[in-house]
Amino acid sequence: MDGAEHTQSTGHTQSTGRAPRANDIGDFLRARRGRVAPESVGLPGGPRRRVRGLRREELAQLAGISVDYYVRLEQGRATQPSPEVLDALARALGLDTAERRHLATLTAAEHTPVPTARVSPLLRRILDGVAEGLPAFATDHRLDVVAWNSLGAELLGGLADPARRDRNNARFLFLDPAAKDVHPDWRDRAAESVGQLRVAAGRYPGDTPLLDLIAELTALSAEFREIWDSGEVVMCAAGRKRLWHAAAGTLTLDFETLHVPAAPGETGLVVHVFGAGEGTEAARGLARIAASAL
Repeated sequence: MDGAEHTQSTGHTQSTGRAPRANDIGDFLRARRGRVAPESVGLPGGPRRRVRGLRREELAQLAGISVDYYVRLEQGRATQPSPEVLDALARALGLDTAERRHLATLTAAEHTPVPTARVSPLLRRILDGVAEGLPAFATDHRLDVVAWNSLGAELLGGLADPARRDRNNARFLFLDPAAKDVHPDWRDRAAESVGQLRVAAGRYPGDTPLLDLIAELTALSAEFREIWDSGEVVMCAAGRKRLWHAAAGTLTLDFETLHVPAAPGETGLVVHVFGAGEGTEAARGLARIAASAL
């Protein structure tokens, strides 16, 4: 696919059975209770409150658990709450589906072994065979772009040429100023990437390359630190995104994310496909981008 396969593998297969990382559990719960406006759950708010969001005792009361138990959970002294407690906390905090899954992952007694990424020959053929005019690329759990078609490579800022942009989407977003040109809605894309890395870190706590990436971005990007501290959790979905390219200007494109199951010991990949309605200005813009890349 125009030389487009790029696969990264850690080779790590850490064993399961390690205790959940208590600091991650506490950080997530603190971030989430700080997000809940007291007024939204029938509690008094106002400027005299010394904490943002809910107090520990308020959350414990809303969830129907003892304050002492909640404090121990947030401090990491209780690490395996029952499903009933998790459900109660999720309801009290107003967690969405992705956030509920992430909390359950953080409190699980066992974690998934660190997988390797593999782009199968069939997946490369699928990407190459995607209908003309549909940019597509595939990412792993670390947000490494591991495969793409030619239009997808060009739309995303030059994936086929590692000198033009980093092939890790998070590193590109936070460390390359060009990302804010490619992504007019940069803040939304940045929050998505942080949320996806948080989910991956909770699922694969022994993934050294992933932890190194998070540490690098934390050290080098104040914007990454700010979003990470918010406790953002995101799942890939579908919808519309705006992207900019010098040959076409700003395009509003529909997108779908297709999840490719993995064999044991491998990571599942996510295929991102963009498109535009036939005859639209966005479709003509994609055609101009394809022509410019010839």
